[in-house]
Amino acid sequence: MPASLPEVWREGGTALGAWLFLRDPLLAEAAGTAGYDYVCIDMQHGFTDLDHMATLLHALARTPAVPVVRVTWNEPGLIGRALDAGALGIIIPLVNSPEDARRAVEACRYAPAGSRSYGSLGASTRYGPDYARTANERVACIPMIETRAAVERIDEILAVPGIDAVYVGPSDLSLTYGLPPAADHEGDPFQAALASVVEACGRHDVVPGVHANAALAGARHAAGFRMITVGYDATSAIQAMRSDAKSARAALI
Repeated sequence: MPASLPEVWREGGTALGAWLFLRDPLLAEAAGTAGYDYVCIDMQHGFTDLDHMATLLHALARTPAVPVVRVTWNEPGLIGRALDAGALGIIIPLVNSPEDARRAVEACRYAPAGSRSYGSLGASTRYGPDYARTANERVACIPMIETRAAVERIDEILAVPGIDAVYVGPSDLSLTYGLPPAADHEGDPFQAALASVVEACGRHDVVPGVHANAALAGARHAAGFRMITVGYDATSAIQAMRSDAKSARAALI
């Protein structure tokens, strides 16, 4: 069984992750064995539906990576389906208020900490008969901070009990500050927004996470982020194919 993300963070570690936009279980298995701490299946902007999500979670089950799912929306039914299928972390988009955060936590936790319904066929089969007893401690609830409104209310959001980490979406965050969508921008207001999230996480004992890339990993870690996504299935495949085509074409000249 993979270690949970809360266990990694309690030990002081920084989790590096891969991101799956595509539906291919072979790519999921490859990512899970590549050395990442977690692999996230993206249902919001990737091509994955509920059936494909279950297949990708099966592919990740034999790997040491923690399986994470970004759901399409802050909706209890979607969150419950991902958790029942075996996800050990849930990334919830567009959490802009403490009310949004409470709804996310409620959906991720069994009573009395939340209102998640019991019926974890996939998770119980994969993680054993003690799954329900330990799920509230093992499952990472990870709201996304990706708007200026969320940054301005970050202390209120992080004051909600049950949040393990927050995950900054830099492209949407950029748009709400009037900037083009990108993983990074020099100077304020973008850098100030990142710093305010990290500082607030320190005050509330919540892990700051961010969507990034390998080139940004060092800078984000130095800034205090402890959950950093750096690898992407679609990007790697597309870049590799374009590079091979270019080098082979040049060899024919």
